[in-house]
Amino acid sequence: MKSSTIMIKDVPKEDRPRERLLSLGASHLSNQELLAILLGSGTKDESVMALANRLLMHFEGLKLLKDATIEELTAIKGIGSAKGVLILSALELGKRLSQYKASEKYVIRSPEDGADYIMEELRNLNQEHFVVLFLNTKNQIIHRQTIFIGSLNASIVHPREVFREAVKRSAASIIVAHNHPSGDPTPSQEDIHVTRRLAESGKMIGIELLDHLVIGDRKFVSLKEKGYL
Repeated sequence: MKSSTIMIKDVPKEDRPRERLLSLGASHLSNQELLAILLGSGTKDESVMALANRLLMHFEGLKLLKDATIEELTAIKGIGSAKGVLILSALELGKRLSQYKASEKYVIRSPEDGADYIMEELRNLNQEHFVVLFLNTKNQIIHRQTIFIGSLNASIVHPREVFREAVKRSAASIIVAHNHPSGDPTPSQEDIHVTRRLAESGKMIGIELLDHLVIGDRKFVSLKEKGYL
């Protein structure tokens, strides 16, 4: 006897993801339902909701799914290249939206402002990224640049690389930041050493280092607030 598989058409209309989104709004849908809408259809043996659930379980939720490759996605039964491309496109749009900044220049008034500006960009990275925010006399960000990627080290984070760009951009001051992939923003001795070295160099050329922010997972430490500047 042929087994009966529940397909999306067999689900009551009011319980289907698309209909629920139209009636309730996207914010009311679960991750499984949103993925089901992206997938569009299941397989001959599995409903789209079941496929979406299996996809989430495979990646242990959104945290690992956000870094999935097309090869990892298409290795899952029921996910072909077309579905994989749709998922990757949606994930990339989400990343870009989280990093989007309005065209009006962003003003830094506090360590929180600086952390808010770069938190989503840095907090989930698997390697340390050292970023510099270049500010004008009104403390508006005129440019941001990743200076290097890798473990923080005074011999690598050379003041020359940082302040060369600051001079080029006619920056009045700078804020530097880097992430701790562990999620713990507690500054290391190397972090403190780099901060003091950059501050001294900035004083010599008249471009002030306003702060060094260490970014963790949804939390940060300001080395200025800690008294290292």
